[in-house]
Amino acid sequence: MNLFVNDIPVRIWAPDSKPEDGSFNTVINASREPVTKAKLLHHVYVRQANLQHLNDILDQVNSKVPMNLLSLDVSVSDYEGVKAFLRQKFKIVKAAGGLIRKKDRFLMIYRMKRWDLPKGKKDNGEKYRQTAEREVEEECNIQVKVGTKICTTWHTYTMNRNSMIKKTRWYLMDLLDDSRMKPSYEEDIEELRWMTQKEVYHALENSYKSVRFVLEEYYKMMEKADLR
Repeated sequence: MNLFVNDIPVRIWAPDSKPEDGSFNTVINASREPVTKAKLLHHVYVRQANLQHLNDILDQVNSKVPMNLLSLDVSVSDYEGVKAFLRQKFKIVKAAGGLIRKKDRFLMIYRMKRWDLPKGKKDNGEKYRQTAEREVEEECNIQVKVGTKICTTWHTYTMNRNSMIKKTRWYLMDLLDDSRMKPSYEEDIEELRWMTQKEVYHALENSYKSVRFVLEEYYKMMEKADLR
């Protein structure tokens, strides 16, 4: 599960899986020692965590006090119970969005002073793919063809003092028509821009970790396709 708390990537792993070697600098066994904020530095891997451990960890990461945590991997003893736990701790909001290709360029949107990808909330009765297509067309005034699912992200935030978590399914899309493309100012979008891979790389310096993750998963997907 790819969770983002305070824009910090928190990856949840089943007991029989773990992050790649070299992706963390500190290992904490939650069954043997407490997971304190002082130990959450740079890239951390927490092993053998139960749901109470996970709850305490998320509260620490969600603190308004700045942290030097760059990424967190947590192996939990009850992976199937994690989703039920999250539904109790947070109100779930379902959404979908897209990474749109135009030959060798990708569409980025500038919203709330950061570069982002178009996405939006799922309406009742809609399928995720329908939501993704509708939101992209509403926010950018373009027509697209929805393709392969890239990944799913879970991102926490607070609204009216309520703890929320947005579950977003991301899809690869190909452009059909951008002749009337314009930003939806009602959605606080200031600019739309087709970017090369190099330009996207620089834009990610002023973006969200979840957006970076979607791009990374896309390139992994393309690499696997090339190897077939």
